Amino acid sequence: MTCTEGLAFILGQLGAWQLLLSLGYAPAESPAGAFFYLATGLHGLHLLGGTVALGVALGRREPVLLRFTALYWHYLFGVWLVLLALLLWS
Repeated sequence: MTCTEGLAFILGQLGAWQLLLSLGYAPAESPAGAFFYLATGLHGLHLLGGTVALGVALGRREPVLLRFTALYWHYLFGVWLVLLALLLWS
């Protein structure tokens, strides 16, 4: 994943929120709606943090920083594979 892809995903998520809000799906409408916005918001912050860390690591070109950033993104990839498997097979 590149910084551009991470930022594009975050912008897409913000666009989806705007669409949902314009359709009347506000966080205060129901507990499920509040949980959805909370979960996707935390996901966006997590992704933004990883994207910023990747940008810093690429800018500094320090091997240790690049290694830790790579581990972070590989960990996230593994987490998403597990979540996808759970969703598909449940």
